Order: sequence, then structure tokens, then C-alpha cells
Amino acid sequence: MLKPFGFLLPLCTLLACSVAHGQIFQRELGDFDLKLGTSPSRSMAQGLVKPSATGSFHGGLDLTHDSGFYFGQWSPSAGINPEHTLEIDSYAGFKQPFDQNLGYEIGVIHYSYPQLDTLDSQELYGGLTLLGSRFGAAFSNDPDKRNSTLFADLGGNEPFGIGISMKYTTHRLNTPVAVDGGFVSSFTDWSMKFSRPFMGIDLNLIYSDSSLNGSSCSAYSGHNSQCDGLLTLKAERSFY
Repeated sequence: MLKPFGFLLPLCTLLACSVAHGQIFQRELGDFDLKLGTSPSRSMAQGLVKPSATGSFHGGLDLTHDSGFYFGQWSPSAGINPEHTLEIDSYAGFKQPFDQNLGYEIGVIHYSYPQLDTLDSQELYGGLTLLGSRFGAAFSNDPDKRNSTLFADLGGNEPFGIGISMKYTTHRLNTPVAVDGGFVSSFTDWSMKFSRPFMGIDLNLIYSDSSLNGSSCSAYSGHNSQCDGLLTLKAERSFY
């Protein structure tokens, strides 16, 4: 079980404001490469696998060895804003390219919520990088359910400068939830995001939905912000 590395990261997040692509401080320490920043420096370990609502103060650190092994922490929220609780995601993994066009990555993440009286959760992930695009899968054991996720980030194929990412997750509940007309023991949700930078602004168009609808939505506890279909337009700009 991967344990959080104390409270070093929350101290870093106090200096991080909400930005689209925050600055990343990078420095070599012998055979290690250290990164500190307000945006995730490792897309497979953060963002794609288990996206989380980002608070006003967020940030993280990442330490990578020349051999390909890495570990770090990422906090999507420092818990300063009452709307977001403190979350610390500690991860470790191995990433290795076969050549310039093909590579692989495997790792584990430990999610902890120091401000909440809830059990921590773990997640295994792995994937391939092909011609700049990423394809992978993740398996997690949350306190109330088990999740299996497939995802793709077509960063290497951007027609007209548009990035495309997709995610599909199956959730199996440990205890079925009673709804009108029966019980819900499992459900799926999915999302698709189109992104494009424009004059220093990061534009994102996101569509999300799930297999639940109507009264069954009372059992929803997936990755999306709501059970029913939702189309969201976000515009963010980095100020430093």
C-alpha cells in the first residue's frame, strides 16, 4: 500500500492558483529529475485515470529516475475552499519507451482524504504511448465500489490543433442501491473532451453521460459531475 508522503505537498499547493497550464519548475538532482508545478506533470498518473474536481489551490511534485522509475504526489485541492476537501494522491510507477514512437507505463496511485472520515483507495494503471497518443486502462477499489476504466488521449493526432480525449468506466457497487422499480448494482459513465488553445486561453468542450437516468440517478456516484448528459464549455487562462 502506497502511503502519502506527509504534508509536504499541501504546503506547496498553498502557492498554486487555479490555472489551465500552470508553470512547472524543473531541476536535475543527480540521476533524478524533479518537477514542481500547478498542473499535473504526468498525464497517465493524473487527470486521465481518475479526474477530480480541482480546487482554487492545487499543485504537486514529481521525481523521475533515469531508469524510468518515478514517484510523486498530486493534490487537486488543498482544502482551503469549503467547497473542496483536502485530497492527496501519492503515486509510483515505471515508464519506458521502446523507441521514439512506442512506449509503455505501469503504476499505482493511493488516494487519501485527511479531512474526511473515509477509507483511502488504491488504483492500478497501465498503458501504451503510440505516436504521441496515449491508450490505457485502470482498476481501482474505492470504499463503496470497484471501477474499471478505459481511456485514450489522442494528443498525437490533433486536426486543426484540437486535442481529443475519451474515458469509459464501469462501476460495480459493493452494496446495491435501492431505486424506484428495483436496485442498481452497477452502471457505466463516459466522457469526451475537445480542447484547443486560443490566444493564450485554453478552450475545452466536454460531453459526459451515464447509463442511468430518471430516478435511477439517485444511485450515481461516478466520475462525471452529474448523472444525465451534460455539455460543458470551459475557458481558462494562465496568468504566470
